[in-house]
Amino acid sequence: MTTSRKSLLLCAVLFVSLFALMAGSALAAPEITLKFAGQSPADHPATVLMNELAKEVAAKTKGRIEVKVYPANQLGDYTLVYEELIKGTIEMGCISVPSQFDPRLELVYINGFLRDYNDVKRIFAPNAWLFKKMDELNNRLGVKLGGFFIEGMIGTATTKPAASPLDPSVKKGVLIRVPNMDVYKLAAEAMGYRTVTIPYADVYQALQTGVAEGVNGFSVVAAYTMLRDVIKYWYNTNYSLECLNIMISGKTWAKMAPADQKILQQAINNLAAKSIVIAKQTDEKYMQLMRDKGIKVYTYSAKELVPIAKASASTWPMLEKKMTKELIDEFRKEMAPK
Repeated sequence: MTTSRKSLLLCAVLFVSLFALMAGSALAAPEITLKFAGQSPADHPATVLMNELAKEVAAKTKGRIEVKVYPANQLGDYTLVYEELIKGTIEMGCISVPSQFDPRLELVYINGFLRDYNDVKRIFAPNAWLFKKMDELNNRLGVKLGGFFIEGMIGTATTKPAASPLDPSVKKGVLIRVPNMDVYKLAAEAMGYRTVTIPYADVYQALQTGVAEGVNGFSVVAAYTMLRDVIKYWYNTNYSLECLNIMISGKTWAKMAPADQKILQQAINNLAAKSIVIAKQTDEKYMQLMRDKGIKVYTYSAKELVPIAKASASTWPMLEKKMTKELIDEFRKEMAPK
């Protein structure tokens, strides 16, 4: 064999060996796999951003950490997922926060403390009071709050006009369905509506048959996608918002190296910030779709919404029995509308 042929053969062997080594490295199992449970459909913005987070973490850890996304309640509904987060058998979740373990966790659902997306950016920021308080309450149960996924603002949809929708002293003349939570019922009644509790799945039929004449507790997207054929009016009063919680099992977090904690937290912060931008765009898109459908859409400035925000806030002391006077006093101090 000539020297040149030997050199070529050696190069070929080295190339094959190097390729095999790189392939083996690329296919190597990650050191850590984090199951990331979601409740939203696969094409929902929450799931899209969860998958983006997974890619970001994989890239920044060079594949050492794999975040495996399970959308659409594949690992159970949000109450079950939360239990598994406590146990450490599910590592992460982007879910509604259940209150059966601590009623104070309904803090995030209280009505009347924001009016526009400028408020959302400020109030739901990682260093803001609400985040710190919710993290504190979750930590007591063994769960770390990473951030919030903002889904969109909540308003009121009706099948008949509401009288003076921005004046809480005027009876609206509309019977609206509210979620089975004091925070929604009390605020709606303070705004001048009569209320009835109807299961979420039965709302369309209730509006169709006149059992209810409107709904409270629906985001813009939910109102359009589920109720567009029965509602006639949309009041974009922004008295609350749909919000999921991005959470990590405390047991998982404690096992992670500080550098990996930093990477994961930054990825969550990026997800949370993107969700606010997407939510605002989505609200605007679906309000336009409402208009195109013939639904009358009413939007308001933050200043115009102050009276109903204050009306909602007037009900906060009624939540003390369930959520403790200490917490509600602190909430009023930090969040009362001005």
